[in-house]
Amino acid sequence: MPDDKPQKISIGFDGGQVLGARVQPTELTKLRQALGTDGWHELTAEDGTVALDLKRVLYVLVDHEDHRVGFGSPR
Repeated sequence: MPDDKPQKISIGFDGGQVLGARVQPTELTKLRQALGTDGWHELTAEDGTVALDLKRVLYVLVDHEDHRVGFGSPR
């Protein structure tokens, strides 16, 4: 069964702006397929839908790190 929990992403734009969002894996797949094309793409995130101008998107960073509570490993 595929992992379908929301993933944290950051989308970087021409000009330096960065948009953070939590999206389902299917939405991330759709975004990746749309990258490199012209026009607009609607991305559905946990807190709403955003329209992206694809010609302005420079990168998409996907956070794969497992988050842990604490300050590090015990010695």
